Amino acid sequence: MLAQTVQALGALLIGGVFVWAGVEHFVKFKPMTEYLAARQFPAPAFLLAASSALEIVAGLLVAVGIAVPFAAGALVVFTLAVNMLLLRFWACEGLERQTSRSAFLVNFAVIGGLLLAATV
Repeated sequence: MLAQTVQALGALLIGGVFVWAGVEHFVKFKPMTEYLAARQFPAPAFLLAASSALEIVAGLLVAVGIAVPFAAGALVVFTLAVNMLLLRFWACEGLERQTSRSAFLVNFAVIGGLLLAATV
């Protein structure tokens, strides 16, 4: 029983992080779109809306335990893409490099949590 409670709490926490981030992206839609445009992403508004919706829906599914392998898999792919496309620490210097590298590594820990959630 304790293991199930801990697993449910873990799923709620990791799914909730994605829900929070997706909602926050919609709240800060204009500056986030401008950031993506400055980074030369194609169709930044569409890309931001689609990825934020994915975060919210898949995060909710993981958090409540519905279709978890599918939802967690989608979030793994999303997180890998974000890591490679936005957190390019190797192309930065100084404090920006350190900050991006830290976020990059934290995202790999999140991917690990998602993989664990997908197998429960």
